[in-house]
Amino acid sequence: MKFSYKTKGVCSRQINIEVEDGIVKKVQFEGGCNGNTKGISALVEGMKAEDVIEKLKDIKCGFKGTSCPAQLAEALKNI
Repeated sequence: MKFSYKTKGVCSRQINIEVEDGIVKKVQFEGGCNGNTKGISALVEGMKAEDVIEKLKDIKCGFKGTSCPAQLAEALKNI
């Protein structure tokens, strides 16, 4: 299943995700810190969505109450 999630409170604008049988197949951030978002994507691809959520849900970016990784966790919760 392909899904697009509009982020809130971070530099990236949207996250495009593909999940199949509970496994994250592909993640693409639109906007944000290019190297960091590509790194996050490479690390989570092939992982169980529930494991990604657990690892990333509470990450903060500086003074913000959330982060691009936390927004990915939020997007996966909504799938």
